[in-house]
Amino acid sequence: MIILYIISFIFIISPFLPATEHPHWFFRTADFVRLQSIAIEVICLSLLAYFGNFNAVFDVVLMALLFVVIIYQFLKVYRYSSLTKEQSIHGESEGMVSIFAANVLQSNNRYDLLLSEIESHDPDIVLIMESNKDWENGVSEIEKKYPNTVKIPLENFYGMHLYSKHELSNISTQYQIEEDVPSIFFDYKLTEGTNIFFACLHPAPPSPTENETSKERDAELMITGKIIRERNMPTIVCGDMNDVVWSRTTRLFKKMTSMIDPRVGRGFFPTYHAKYRFMRFPLDHLFHTEDLFVGKMERSKNFGSDHFGMYYEIHSKKKVATPKTKPLEHEDEERVEEILEMVSSTKNYCYS
Repeated sequence: MIILYIISFIFIISPFLPATEHPHWFFRTADFVRLQSIAIEVICLSLLAYFGNFNAVFDVVLMALLFVVIIYQFLKVYRYSSLTKEQSIHGESEGMVSIFAANVLQSNNRYDLLLSEIESHDPDIVLIMESNKDWENGVSEIEKKYPNTVKIPLENFYGMHLYSKHELSNISTQYQIEEDVPSIFFDYKLTEGTNIFFACLHPAPPSPTENETSKERDAELMITGKIIRERNMPTIVCGDMNDVVWSRTTRLFKKMTSMIDPRVGRGFFPTYHAKYRFMRFPLDHLFHTEDLFVGKMERSKNFGSDHFGMYYEIHSKKKVATPKTKPLEHEDEERVEEILEMVSSTKNYCYS
């Protein structure tokens, strides 16, 4: 029972660590494992109910606390399940663009499996992350079908390659926060009167082996959010964000951009880790403005990476203009600036 008490106590306390807003990875990890910790908390509660003593105040209090924490965590994540109404509301389509986005894992060499996924989905745009020169060579055959490219081969697990069937404009490669972590921005002509602004991101995560804190990742999302607010046009943000959608940072990003998560009401679509079913988190995201909607959305088969890929079909709503972003509440505006200030003293970031 001692071990059960210790585990229960840990999982009663840890879900509230992200609420401290401390950027260190230790405090942010609990956000990633909410689904897993709910399962553990349910098991602990069940074991305590079976083996515990209902006449003992300590056991009863522990069970009550576990129940409260389970409800707290459920309220954090349930809207991203299929239990709620879809947020990406369908409308009359004016045009459609499809994108296949995948973190390929730099050390993975199953180029054939990824090529098979690309051929199967036949997207208009292919975005691959963690791609180096070997990956560039390994998938080079798709350039016959995707002649418009942006290539950033890196050996640090943050390379990025973009392939498009159609011509892109206003292409910009930015190193917004870290000098070796790129992002790709471009405009995609959907119809004669509609251009879509794409922001492709892959910020570094807070972890013991990468950045010690989430400051860099959080700041990249905030800078991108500022760009989106200023451009005020149909927009898609896509990539491996190394964050879960229910985190405070991602929710703040959605609030400042008024963007929609097509996952809401459809399911979690956990993309990492592809090889371990119990340790899967929804880290690969797509967000879009309200003048767009996502029709088809599906996860790829395993192609040897630690991530699954995601395929999306994004439609432009006919006769629906891009709504202007609402002014942020003072508290949220202060939080955005606080996140940017945390990196401004050590990073030379800029946005345009």
